[in-house]
Amino acid sequence: MAKFKFGPWAFIIGLLLAIIFAFLGTSGAWEQWAVLILALLGLLVGILNVTGKESHGFLLATIAFMLTFGAFASVVETLGIPVLVSFFKLMQVFIAPAAFIVAIKALFGIVRD
Repeated sequence: MAKFKFGPWAFIIGLLLAIIFAFLGTSGAWEQWAVLILALLGLLVGILNVTGKESHGFLLATIAFMLTFGAFASVVETLGIPVLVSFFKLMQVFIAPAAFIVAIKALFGIVRD
């Protein structure tokens, strides 16, 4: 029987939650909870999903992701599409902690060698 891996599911759940939270809007007290939940899931993704061999590619992808999603958020904000603005910003909230954890692990790996 295959072993259940929570890491990939944490990524899928984070993506789906970012979509749901974006449609709920950015106003209200729940927004702080949305950010906290996505940030914690991002930490789990960084801890559970990315191995040492994958860290270089993951960090490169997260840099590209953060830059492009930030740019897309600006474009869709100019176009007046608040749902997409929220989605792009929430995805950044979700991915940034994962990148942080992987970067810390990579730095410790480099210093250790």
